[in-house]
Formats: sequence, C-alpha cells, structure tokens
Amino acid sequence: MTRAQFDRDNVIKKSIKLFWERGFSASSMQQVVKSTGLKPGSIYLAFGSKEGLFREALGAYAQRSIESIREVLDNEKSIGEGICKILTRYVEESTKKDYCSCFLIKTQLELAAEGNELYQIAAAKLNSIEDLYRSYLEREFDPDLSRLRATSIMLHIFGVRVYGYQQGSAKRMHEGLRTGLPWLPWPPLD
Repeated sequence: MTRAQFDRDNVIKKSIKLFWERGFSASSMQQVVKSTGLKPGSIYLAFGSKEGLFREALGAYAQRSIESIREVLDNEKSIGEGICKILTRYVEESTKKDYCSCFLIKTQLELAAEGNELYQIAAAKLNSIEDLYRSYLEREFDPDLSRLRATSIMLHIFGVRVYGYQQGSAKRMHEGLRTGLPWLPWPPLD
C-alpha cells in the first residue's frame, strides 16, 4: 500500500485558515477533512491527530509572523520606525470587516482555562515574538529597557488584535498607541 501524496505546506495553510477562523475546539474533524481535502487516515498518518495538525499550524503561523516582523525591522531606517510600521499595519488589519485577530492570541484566549499543551505552545510562540522585539531593541537601548519596551509593545499588540473591528476605531487605536508608546518615532497623523 502506498502513502497518499499531498502538499504538506498547503494542508497546513488550509488548516491555519480553518483553526484561525473557528478555533481548535469548534473545528470538528469533519471540518478539518473538508478544509484540507485529506481523508481522516491521511491526517492521522501525517500529523498524528487534530491536535498534531493544530500544533503544526501554530508553528507555521508563528514562523510566518516572525519572518514578517524581521523583514520590516531589517528594512526600516530605525527599529522604532519599523515597530511603528508594524503597529500601524496591525491597526489597519484590525479595522477590516473580515478581520480575524491573531491566531496565537485567539488560541491563548480560547484555551486559557485549560492551560493545556496547545495553550503552552501558543504562549511560547508569543514569548518568542516578544524576545524578537527585545533583541532588536537591544541594538538601540540597554537590555533592561529593551525588555520592558518589548513587553509594552506586546501588550499593545494584544490590545489592537483583540480590540478588532469597530466603526471608527482606527483613529482611537492610533491615538492609544501613541499615548501608550510615546518613545516611538510616530509619523504625523493624517
């Protein structure tokens, strides 16, 4: 008997979309099968379980997020300008009607009461993102200040990601970010 061939990255992308929109608990195995186009046996063989697929989806999403942050921070004039650009992009994303928040943050919120392995994975991925901000900030600030500022950035990101779509919220979020992170070199508001 031969193993079914499929594009693993494509299956993970489709799974991210499903889990991101519905969450882990609300995504049935039937929905996973429909979304990925795989038969249950192929999913179990390739990923071990729905949890295994979810774990890989979290990892892939986090990796994509880290690469996106690095790309911005590596290509801006300063770390501060890069952070402003990232935060502005998050505000713009969050004000769209089809906004779906952040997959890692949604996972933490969904699974917080359980504190299970999936919750721990999402928390660890978010800690990795905070560490990434800290490492970039240390290029311009001392380690203690960089750690505090990285934590502050993450708190603001959580707020933007959870605040989400509300009519007229972009202006308020921009003002809130500027008030909460006054040390960043914000461009003038339009």
